[in-house]
Amino acid sequence: MAIDISRGTEGLSTLLPPAVSREIWADMQRESIVQRLARRVQMPGTGLSVPIVLSDPEPAWVDETEEKPVSRSTFDVKSLKPYTLAVSQPFSKQFLRDLPGLYAACRSRLPGALARKFDRTALGFEPVPGTGFESLADAAEISLEPDAYTGLLEALVAVTGSADGADITGWAVSPLGEIMLLGSRDNDGHPLFTMSPAADGSIGQLVGRPAYKTGHVAGPDDDIVGVAGDWSSAIWGFVEGISIDISTEATLTDVDGSTLNLFQRNMIAVRAECEVGFGFRDTARFVRLTHSGTIPAAPAKKAPAKKAAGEGP
Repeated sequence: MAIDISRGTEGLSTLLPPAVSREIWADMQRESIVQRLARRVQMPGTGLSVPIVLSDPEPAWVDETEEKPVSRSTFDVKSLKPYTLAVSQPFSKQFLRDLPGLYAACRSRLPGALARKFDRTALGFEPVPGTGFESLADAAEISLEPDAYTGLLEALVAVTGSADGADITGWAVSPLGEIMLLGSRDNDGHPLFTMSPAADGSIGQLVGRPAYKTGHVAGPDDDIVGVAGDWSSAIWGFVEGISIDISTEATLTDVDGSTLNLFQRNMIAVRAECEVGFGFRDTARFVRLTHSGTIPAAPAKKAPAKKAAGEGP
């Protein structure tokens, strides 16, 4: 038997319009770099078994009337499992006097928090929730120093050489990575970062592949400034959309271990949760780009020249 307050508690389901859940889910997908680049699949609650083609049949040349060769593809199966990602956000009860205020708070806070946690787990910056949820923590690291162009070429060689048909389909770079690459050039003096009108949220191109900026790639003290790879070989799945529950009487355990009695404090709590999973064909199809973390110094501003006595404005 579910402990009150549960999803079926009478009267609470009307506090937020049903569209909130769908819009928070849509916002999470827009803010998640992994969900933007990888392929989305519908995932049952019990998980998903994905067949993988390991090799193609091998043709051969034959002379007239000779028997034609027989060759077969080889396969493997990868098992993916969804896990629940959840967060509870307490508010003062005064929000109840103005539903648009509560609605706006949910939309502005929850999608980004959920997207960041999912991305940082999938990209390998935080531990996975369990088996069947994969991450890129073991992807090869390639330094962009001392020459960013050489580093990007090494990344391309690593991914394209990992399997037939593999290629880097997108670069996810941190704000520090963007700053560093904006000033980098190839051997002919051409800029590596080509600015172009935004397409699907990209900020331009790096060596002909779309680049995306995200704060979900590492942090200010981390030397990882980008993740790149064959995103067509990665998938993320969801069981349902984000579910929203509201309680006015529950007792929450806060981050510091203290309890927060909502009724006693005249507060409410909004809980958002979803079941998602992530996986990919092969870690070798991805690389993580490293840098010392030093932000390039901006050019010094020249002091304005002093005007000689008697000069006009």
